Amino acid sequence: MRNEKDLRIKSHAFDGPVRSPNRAMLRAVGVTDEDFKKPMIGVASTWAEVTPCNIHLNDLASRAKQGVRDAGGVPLIFNTITVSDGISMGTQGMRYSLPSRDLISDSIETVVSAENMDGLVAIGACDKNIPGCLMGIANANVPAVFVYGGTIKPGKLNGKDIDIVSVFEGVGRFNAGQIDAKELSEIECSACPGAGACGGMYTANTMASAVEALGMSLPSSASHPAESNEKVDDVYAAGKAVYNLLEKGIYPKDIMTKKAFENAITVVMALGGSTNAFLHLLAIAHTVGVDLTYDDFNRIQEKTPHIADLKPSGKYVMQDLFEAGGTQAVMKLLYDAGLLHGDCLTVTGKTLAENLEDAPKLKDGQKVVMPLDKPLRKDGPLIVLKGNLAPEGAVIKMSGVKVDHHTGPARVFDTEEEATAAVLNNEIKEGDVIIVRYVGPKGGPGMPEMLSLSGIIVGKGLDEKVALLTDGRFSGGTHGLVIGHIAPEAQVGGPIALIQDGDIVTIDPGKKELSVALSEEEFEKRRKNWVAPPLYNKGVLGKYAHTVSSAAQGAVTDFVNRTEKAQEKQLVK
Repeated sequence: MRNEKDLRIKSHAFDGPVRSPNRAMLRAVGVTDEDFKKPMIGVASTWAEVTPCNIHLNDLASRAKQGVRDAGGVPLIFNTITVSDGISMGTQGMRYSLPSRDLISDSIETVVSAENMDGLVAIGACDKNIPGCLMGIANANVPAVFVYGGTIKPGKLNGKDIDIVSVFEGVGRFNAGQIDAKELSEIECSACPGAGACGGMYTANTMASAVEALGMSLPSSASHPAESNEKVDDVYAAGKAVYNLLEKGIYPKDIMTKKAFENAITVVMALGGSTNAFLHLLAIAHTVGVDLTYDDFNRIQEKTPHIADLKPSGKYVMQDLFEAGGTQAVMKLLYDAGLLHGDCLTVTGKTLAENLEDAPKLKDGQKVVMPLDKPLRKDGPLIVLKGNLAPEGAVIKMSGVKVDHHTGPARVFDTEEEATAAVLNNEIKEGDVIIVRYVGPKGGPGMPEMLSLSGIIVGKGLDEKVALLTDGRFSGGTHGLVIGHIAPEAQVGGPIALIQDGDIVTIDPGKKELSVALSEEEFEKRRKNWVAPPLYNKGVLGKYAHTVSSAAQGAVTDFVNRTEKAQEKQLVK
């Protein structure tokens, strides 16, 4: 990498006679003598035609390239993968979704490091793009800016806003006989009107907001819609901003500090974001070397009010938040109330507090964000539960859920398909606790989401009459009495592997507990008869299954346990 104090000289990859071959390769793509005196800045694009989230990113990457060029750098676009959770949901393809996060991270790190790039603009839009880009940025360790591709506009049907979750829930309504095939088709054909990530406060919009609060994207960019002039301006400004970071010698590790992660968690709680934020923020923190745990999430949850009335449990979508004043207006509200750390550095080169000096306030008359003294909930809706069913932890989202306690008999399934069939065949009764296991990070493998199953449950009107528990995940579009990320997972012999039909399970979010009415003696008796299923060992999923950590550590694939970390710290001292 280039000398941090001089952007234009001393490149170990391109300077001097011995590097003639290196320069020759880049001359073929248009790099000139003058360019070799400038920093090489990558533009990582997750453009693809496989999802509306990313269909527009080619044009945005080109605009980012122009921003880099105008700032004085040499821009080089490269691509990485994306998958669409909405397409893979409910199929075996969903097992590839979470592993794609690590593939994206690894590919960005590989290109930036192998090509000796000096800086990076990373553009992502779908759920795993965002944490994947941030993890790649952390591992590549060059000055970088992330740009979110933006939210989709809401679909319209019969004068009402709809989105992709409306379609999943429509399947349940169709099965329950509440709508006919014609109406389901109308919902399907109206839900996704163009480019952009799923419109509610689902995982993509959640993570985009978290990354802005983390300081790794430009102010307001999280809430700018995909098809807007503001989004075009975001990517151009990012190209110039990364050059500024190079000049100032500001690196990702300088921005992504423990306090910055606390800011990100605070914003996620206030907005009522996706449970996937737990996985992804833990993973990003691990990658950048910040010690973040479930205890941090619960600590911040207790003091952060839920103030945004956003889907899936609320009324509004990200486009509405943008029109109400955007993410910066929400952050300004939280900062003024003393809920955010203002001294955290950001990709503008300024602190969060300095950025918020010019931030807009929420617009008069807007109904998307509640006043802090009249919140939707006095504390955060995302809660970590622990107990004898989840010793390492599990995650529940309580926004919009009126039931604050549930006790019922377990209905145990070893696959999502079996559970879905039972729900569709009306075999699940009110009060039941549906358990889907062997779908964790190792067991899935890949920890699939279950929006298809949870959507059907909601569509059939069972969302607060039954509970759904899993060592897998839920989409940001899921709502209802659902608990995911149960750890240890079934594949490694966690307690969830030992549950049997009829066992009485208790969910108590108020006490942050998830338990089953079994003695330790009964657990030990069952454990002696338990045999682990064979671990998947083929291709991408096989590699993932053999390397991935617990969900409680973010399901990372370069996991180093805390004992080893502590030993490393001692050696450093």
